[in-house]
Amino acid sequence: MSDFKFDKKTDDLFRAILSLESVEEAEDFFRDLCAIDEIQAMSMRWQIAKLVYSGMPYKKIAKKLGVSEAKVSRVAVWVFHGEGGYRSVLDKMPKDRLFKIFKK
Repeated sequence: MSDFKFDKKTDDLFRAILSLESVEEAEDFFRDLCAIDEIQAMSMRWQIAKLVYSGMPYKKIAKKLGVSEAKVSRVAVWVFHGEGGYRSVLDKMPKDRLFKIFKK
């Protein structure tokens, strides 16, 4: 979908991420690595991806998360036509954990 190429620097970053052993370590690492806005943006894309994957209509996702349908649609493109990263993780997650954040 783009001309971006991974390299030794990105591989090094991903190895660092893979070394994290808990949510708390990940929170600390990403807080040091990223701006708060970047963390919030990644988190929102992940929530959108989970709901898109579940089959929820885009309009309902947009309303539930307070985002535009265009944003939902952009994430959906990557869920269904990207490199397979979202789907690889989504397929591995237990369904009861996948949507736990949305249950009240």
